[in-house]
Amino acid sequence: MALIFGLIAAILLTGGVWLAILGGSRFYAVIGAALLASAVLLWKRNPFVLPLFALLVLATVVWAWAEIGFDWWPLVPRGDLIFLMGAALLLPATVRRLRPGERWWRATWPLTASLAVAAVYGAISLFATTHELKGEISSAPIAIDTDYGGVPAGDWPAYARTWGGERWSPLGDITPANADKLEVVWQFRTGDLKRPGDPAEFTYEMTPIKVGGLVYLCTPHNWVIALDAESGKERWRFDPKIRTSPRDMQHMTCRGVSYYDPAQAGKTTADCPQRILLATNDSRLIALDAHTGKLCPGFGAGGTVSLLAGLTDYNGGWYQATSAPLVAHGLAILGGAVFDDISTHVPSGVIRAFDAVSGKLVWNFDPGNPDDTTPLAPGKHYTPSSPNSWSTPAADEELGLAYFPMGMGAVDQWGGKRPEATERFATTILALDLATGKPRWHFQTVHHDVWDMDVPAQPVLVDLTLPGRGRVPALIQSTKTGNIFILDRRSGAPLYPVTERPVPGGPAPGDRLSPTQPFSAVSLMPWKAKESEMWGATMVDQLWCRIRFRSLRYDGPFTPPSLKGSLVFPGNFGVMDWGGISVDPSRQILFAHPNYMAFVDRLIPKGEAGDLRRATGLASGSDRGGAKESGYSPNHGAPFAVDMNPFLSFTGIPCQQPPWGYVAGIDLTTGKTVWQRKNGTIRDETPLPLPFKLGVPSLGGPLTTGGGVAFMSSAIDNYVRAYDVRTGAVLWRARLPAGGQASPMSYRTPGGRQLVVVVAGGHGSLGTKPGDHVIAYGLPSKRP
Repeated sequence: MALIFGLIAAILLTGGVWLAILGGSRFYAVIGAALLASAVLLWKRNPFVLPLFALLVLATVVWAWAEIGFDWWPLVPRGDLIFLMGAALLLPATVRRLRPGERWWRATWPLTASLAVAAVYGAISLFATTHELKGEISSAPIAIDTDYGGVPAGDWPAYARTWGGERWSPLGDITPANADKLEVVWQFRTGDLKRPGDPAEFTYEMTPIKVGGLVYLCTPHNWVIALDAESGKERWRFDPKIRTSPRDMQHMTCRGVSYYDPAQAGKTTADCPQRILLATNDSRLIALDAHTGKLCPGFGAGGTVSLLAGLTDYNGGWYQATSAPLVAHGLAILGGAVFDDISTHVPSGVIRAFDAVSGKLVWNFDPGNPDDTTPLAPGKHYTPSSPNSWSTPAADEELGLAYFPMGMGAVDQWGGKRPEATERFATTILALDLATGKPRWHFQTVHHDVWDMDVPAQPVLVDLTLPGRGRVPALIQSTKTGNIFILDRRSGAPLYPVTERPVPGGPAPGDRLSPTQPFSAVSLMPWKAKESEMWGATMVDQLWCRIRFRSLRYDGPFTPPSLKGSLVFPGNFGVMDWGGISVDPSRQILFAHPNYMAFVDRLIPKGEAGDLRRATGLASGSDRGGAKESGYSPNHGAPFAVDMNPFLSFTGIPCQQPPWGYVAGIDLTTGKTVWQRKNGTIRDETPLPLPFKLGVPSLGGPLTTGGGVAFMSSAIDNYVRAYDVRTGAVLWRARLPAGGQASPMSYRTPGGRQLVVVVAGGHGSLGTKPGDHVIAYGLPSKRP
């Protein structure tokens, strides 16, 4: 026992002195010294070790209370080793060696009493309610047409049901009173699983659509499958046989397909009277007959339009279409995903509009040449390396505007070579004229972005009732920074205040920074991280995380990447990513799922980068090997590569204390967050299925419904949950067979039953369990 005490003492004393030198807590050094003294006393069989350790236990309780108050999970690494070591000293065999012949209780009462105090402190902390905001949004629902957004109530014909991006269904059969009775109605397996040669980021991020009697979905390899809406049985499937390459493709993702009925736009066509539009990972736009799954021969070249025309620097999969194309004004409009952090010279971020019947290019918006949107002439090229829009757009056809969430120009963590002209549209919400593609307004959410804070999610278009202003056409944009920008969608003017605040300076060599950044009054931005928030499974890895925290550059939000390594909080995973938010337009409630995970970004001079590349086994070429959203990135053409990883301890768990993920409700009439609750357990992140509700990250979007129930499946613990939108309380949950990192949808079957459909296929970046499942839930059928 003395040896174990000595080893732990040496670690804590050495690390504690190191932490103190860095300006951190001195208490670890005190603990280390006390444990070292205890080890010596144990070795000499000196009974003074018992009262000494009693004092150490009490000192640890006082220190923990001063740092965290009553808070169980932050308490665990502060006290677990000390408590267990104290309990070991109370073992009869140990006491007999230290105090031979003396009664056990007389020899041990100081230590027993101190451990009892620690146990009481722990019990109070275990049952204390912390890290949650409890409240209720009690606004009365506003009357809304049953065909809200021009869509029949029982259908879901677009990625977010309408091109307003609400992710809201007016169906109200499922309510807080009956949600706990939901059951599986049908299940379907696509058969599309990861293959040898696929990139690491193989993901099921798909939201199905439903029109009439059919449900349409896509898979990572861009199969399109039509299912019977009543039974879930397959009607047809189409395989575009995409080319895959793990070295050149960053993703293998399909977030959804789009539906188009030419007759609704006043157009006629000789083939495919209704069609499904698919954008593929190998850069094609494909039109299929919605009833048969056959290619539409009059669209492009036999049903296909290449998206590579006019793109220079196309290298394998450096340009991909991963999101559903916007369908508005008879046009199919889309941008594309450009390989992150591979090079300063990559394909253009051009946004293009094609005639949804013929496939003819109607206009193109090139961020490097924004004033000329006439179709590019043969032999000409779009501006390379310009900001791109990889996520899903939104549209207001009455205003004649399409809204695009924009990324940045290459590369992400170093911007010294980005042209000033393209920075104008980087990390913005961009409004384009639907008819011409010309820019009408844009709103920049981050200036000179070097944090990978690209605007990731579809904007939400909703009419808000605001005090003193009545009904206002609004655009709500969730962001990775946690800012929620609420703008007048006619002009881009903020409806809630946005202020420019000073942020840290000190750019990397050759780069520049904006002295200020925009902060919205409506926000789920994280707090400034503190050393006392560092976490671990034990005191040892918590100390390691504290040392790491003190060793990194961190000056609060927008701390720039650096050569020594910077703590970036939130990291590029974002407070909110591509799954975005859901807005209940009737109750004026915004349902969000914020995440709070820091990353460490370190810029690597190119000589050192070559050594790192060889050490990690990365070869020449793309240097990424189908990499995930973290790790080494080569940044060819820039003076620095970047090593970017989640802020984890050496045990692989987050260095920041939980919770790491929440669900939150915002009253849009006031802009206030009314409730925020921890969401999800660590069941699928630990060797044992521990159901501890710590609050875990989620990737995917929520759904709200007319019945006042929200649904989400994207937490990393493989559950789908139903929530009361007024309070965030969990009403029901069901176990999923794989990771559910997608966004649910809801529709009514031809037989009249409201279903909620969840896709569970896993996510390569998060390492959740892979699968190919599509599951529909509904209330028990009313049989005669």
